[in-house]
Amino acid sequence: MDNGKVAIVTGAGSGIGKAAATALVRNGWNTVFTGRRMDRLEAAIAGIGTAGGKARAIACDVSDPVQVDALFDGAAAEFGRIDLLFNNAGMGFKSTLIDEIPVEVWTDMVAANLTGSFLCARAAFRHMRSQSPQGGRIINNGSISAHAPRPGSVPYTTTKHAITGLTKTLALDGRPFGIACGQIDIGNALTEMAAPMTKGVPQANGEMAVEAVMDVRHVAEAVVHMAGLPLDANILFMTVMATNMPFVGRG
Repeated sequence: MDNGKVAIVTGAGSGIGKAAATALVRNGWNTVFTGRRMDRLEAAIAGIGTAGGKARAIACDVSDPVQVDALFDGAAAEFGRIDLLFNNAGMGFKSTLIDEIPVEVWTDMVAANLTGSFLCARAAFRHMRSQSPQGGRIINNGSISAHAPRPGSVPYTTTKHAITGLTKTLALDGRPFGIACGQIDIGNALTEMAAPMTKGVPQANGEMAVEAVMDVRHVAEAVVHMAGLPLDANILFMTVMATNMPFVGRG
C-alpha cells in the first residue's frame, strides 16, 4: 500500500513521534524516522511489520543545521521528494521556578524545541518549494502549552508559544508554493514524557493532582488525517486532548 508520498517525522524514536511515524507507514507513507538515537529508531521500525509504505531510520540532531540539511537532502535523494514534515522533536523539564532553572536547560530546550523546528521547517520548505510537483505540508507539534502554561514551565511554554508564530508565518509564506502548514496541540497523550500525569503533577492552585490521559494512538490518527488532506485544504490548528484533563479552565 505504497502511496508514493514521503514523510519525515522528527523525534520518532519514542512517544508521539514513534506513534505518528508508525501510523503514517501503515497508511502507505514512505516515512523517515529521525531522532538522535539510532537504536531507538531501528527498534521503532522493527515493530511496524511489512504492510504499508517504506520506513527508514536516519539519525539526526535537529539542532544541528548541517545534520538537518543532510537529513532532508538524503531523504529527497532516496525517495525523490518530500511531501510531509511532522515537526515533533522536543524536550521538557520538571516544574521549576525561573530563578532556579539552569541557563543550560533553557539553552538546550530552545535548541531542541524551537531551533530544531525552525531548521527542519527551513529544510522542508526549501525542498517543497523547488520540487516538481511543487508543494507539501508541515505539521508542527505545538502542545497545549502553546495556549496555557503549567506551573514552573517557563522554557517549555515559551518555546511552544513560539511554535505558534512559526506555524502562522509558514501558513502564510507557503501559500504561493502550495505548502500548507498546521499545528497539532496535544494534551496528556500517555507517553514516557506524560507518565508523571498518572502519579500527580503541580496544579495552578498549588496542589498536586493526578490528571486524565489518553492513548497516544489518537494523536497518531489525527496526524494521519491532517497529512492526508489535499494541499488546497489545511487544518491550521487542532487540539487533541484527554477529555477530562485540566485545560479548559486551567488556572
